[in-house]
Order: sequence, then C-alpha cells, then structure tokens
Amino acid sequence: MDSISTALLLLILALLCLLLNTSSSKSRLPPGPRPLPFLGNLLQLRSSKDLLTSLTKLSKEFGPVYTVYLGPRRVVVLSGYQAVKEALVDQGEEFSGRGDYPVFFNFTKGDGIAFSNGDRWKALRKFSLQILRNFGMGKRTMEDRILEEGRFLLAELRNTEGKPFDPTILLSRSVSNIICSVLFGSRFDYEDERLLNIVQLINDNFQIMSSFWGEMYNIFPNLLDWVPGPHRRLFQNFDRMKNLIALSVRDHQASHDPKSPRDFIDCFLTKIAEEKQDPLSHFHMDTLLMTTHNLLFGGTETVGTTLRHTFLLLMKYPKVQARVQEEIDNVVGRARLPVLEDRTAMPYTDAVIHEAQRFADIIPMNLPHRLIRDTVFRGFLLPKGTDVITLLNTVHNDPSQFLTPREFNPEHFLDANQSFKKSPAFMPFSAGRRLCLGESLARMELFLYLTAILQSFSLQPLGAPEDIDLTPISTGLGNVPRPFQLYLRAR
Repeated sequence: MDSISTALLLLILALLCLLLNTSSSKSRLPPGPRPLPFLGNLLQLRSSKDLLTSLTKLSKEFGPVYTVYLGPRRVVVLSGYQAVKEALVDQGEEFSGRGDYPVFFNFTKGDGIAFSNGDRWKALRKFSLQILRNFGMGKRTMEDRILEEGRFLLAELRNTEGKPFDPTILLSRSVSNIICSVLFGSRFDYEDERLLNIVQLINDNFQIMSSFWGEMYNIFPNLLDWVPGPHRRLFQNFDRMKNLIALSVRDHQASHDPKSPRDFIDCFLTKIAEEKQDPLSHFHMDTLLMTTHNLLFGGTETVGTTLRHTFLLLMKYPKVQARVQEEIDNVVGRARLPVLEDRTAMPYTDAVIHEAQRFADIIPMNLPHRLIRDTVFRGFLLPKGTDVITLLNTVHNDPSQFLTPREFNPEHFLDANQSFKKSPAFMPFSAGRRLCLGESLARMELFLYLTAILQSFSLQPLGAPEDIDLTPISTGLGNVPRPFQLYLRAR
C-alpha cells in the first residue's frame, strides 16, 4: 500500500473514531464499552454465544443504563424492571418511537403498524385497534372464533392416535387461522396451500431472525446485503408473503362493498378510498400490505411459540400439568369446553400460563424503541433519535420482582391464599405506548387453547421428564424452543 493510500485510510479511521466517540455538546450519554471504528462493540458482543447474553453481561458491568455501539449505530440499553418501567411506562411518550430494525425495515420501509413512527404510527394504531375491536377482539364474538378453531385443533390432535408427533406446524396452522379470519374474512382448511405457505414463511423467518445471521444483519445490513447466507432467504420469504397478501387484497377489491365490510382488509380499502384525495393520508396500498403482514406475523408466531414452550414445561413438570387438569375438571368438567368466564375461577391455571410466558420470554430484547425528543433519563441527557433496547429478559428475571426468577414457578403469580396475583414486571407484550396491539387476543388464545387441550389429553414426553432441555435452540428476535416430539394420552 502506497503512502497516499495509507494516509487516506488513517484519515477515514480517525473520522470514524470521531463520529463514534463524540455526541452533541448538549447530550450526556450513559457509560459503556469503548467502541472501535466501524465494528463498534462487536468484539465485546461476540464474547458470548448470542447478542442477548452479551448485552445482559454488559449490564452487570455498566449498570441498568448504558451505551453500546452495534456496528456504527449508537444504542442505549436498559436493564432490569425499574429502568425499563421508568422508560416505557413513566416516560412512555418520550420512548414511544420505533427504533431501527434492519431485517424488518428493509422490507417495510417504515410502513405498517409495527415499524412506523410519528403521525403515521398513531393513525395506523388507532385505526387498526378500532377495526380489530369491531371484529370482536376482546369480545364474545372473538371467543367464539377461538372455540370453533379449538374444535378443529382437537380433532387433528385426536387423529395422532397416541403416536409421536411434532406439534409445531399443527399449532401454527390453528393459531394463524384466528388472525387470518379477522384479516381475510375466513379460516383456511389445515391443508390449504395458502395457510401452509403463510405458516412456513413466518416460522422460517422467525428462526432466521433469531439466529446469528439475523443478529449480524441488524448490525451490518449494508455489508451483509453483499454476503451469501441464510439471511438472504429472509427477503425472499418477505416478498412471497407480500405477494400472498396482495393476491387476497385483489380478490377483496373485486367484491368490495364499503357498506358491508367482511374483514380488516375491506375496512382498510374503504379508508384508502375515503382519503385518496388527501395528500397527507397515511392509508395507501403499501401501508395495507405491510400492516396486514405485521398483524399476521405477530398473530401467528408468538402464540404458537409460547404454546410449544408451555408444552415442554408441562411435560418436564408433570405435577404442574396434573394440578392444572385437576382445576379444569373441578371448574369445567368434561361436558363442555372451557370458556373465558372460567378463568377467574381457575387461578392456578392462570398462574401457570403467566409463568410460562415469563419463563419462556418469547421476545427477550423487545423490539427497539426510539426517543422522539431530547430526554432526561436517570441523570443522562439522551438526544432525540437515540435507539433504545429494553432487555425484557432482565425484567422477567429480576430477583426484586420474582422470588426464584431462574426457575419455572407458578407461585410467582399466586398470593398466600392461592389466588391469582398480577405482577407489574410481567411484560411479554412489552409495555407503554408500544404495547402489543394483539395482547387481549393472545391472552384469550393461550387460555382457551391450553385448557381445551389439557381437558382432553395429557402431554407425554418421549423420554424422561428430567431430560427435557428447556434452553432455546436460538435467541435473537425470539427465544426459539428446541424441536421436540410428544404423544397425547386421552383422558
């Protein structure tokens, strides 16, 4: 390398160092490990098996609020219940922006309800929440949909005839049908090619985003766009999903009657038509496609993954499973399916479901937040636009909130009288302004599905319960449970 090239390289490195290590004169950033040019804190972050473990370790060294560089991108990390609660709840407006998440943003381009910001996000959230409520979310009509789908699932489970099977695809198809019925107007047969494609694409992307390749793409998206690897499949899957949704939208357009909406897509099409003359409208075709995708992804993957984690827990702890079944028998019996009204009379079952969600910790790093204005937080002055990672795993494992946080213990959600008790540190759906839109739907599904299954079957592992491995196979966007088989013993 000649002297001119060397000098240019040194100049570029110096500028990168300056960019990484200086902030605006008015900001006072939290402490953190010293970054390298371009790489940021990659060396510290790769000292553990995954990003989550590395960020959790750094919080022990630098405290509950610290600064880290994911490549060249500066991020503030919050750890522990108190810090996360102060941000998302006490200062929820300031922390209400959506931070950078390249694996999603490169597909959504900031469209859709999950990854939009500002007025667009507020308009989409208000509209989507109202439409979902109109179609029964949180109401008896939605409960009826779930009970109907539960009967289809139970029939499929009976067809296993006590033979070993992997529940992943079956659970995903059934859970996905609930949100599909709201978005597309009807459920799909379990062998329908569209439903099978939806489930396969979502499951595949969730696993890739939770892998090493997903983590690295979020840190170095521009570099990995040129590197071969499984992450390239993410965007192929995204495009296939977009095409599936677009095909359904075209079918809706051909038979659309604004006076008689059948589902979410119909309502969105009506809103687009109403605001087509408004140049500032947030309702366009791309927004419809991305919002539908966001709701479909969230409504399929999280509940299905939670149920798989819960199956593993109940097989590993058969006494817990037996006690849930005893409560079901005492409160519901065998003559009818459990309904939501039963939940208040089933505190142990409710506690087990909450504890399974806490222990499984499906989205351990939450989706990133962003500060919408300069914000004073715990003595630091964080500039507008700063991305914030809230480590929900440290909330769900906070020893100040849970007596035995590393253990599966339903007593965390029971008081001295064995009545159900809430915990402010229970945040599987996040908290504050960006609370998951489908929280009430997910809670309904988890209770109705699990109680219906345990009313009819006992979950049996293929080996000894003590040999069941509860550690996720990968941790990134989500905690993905290890593949497993089980068999069902009719009760």
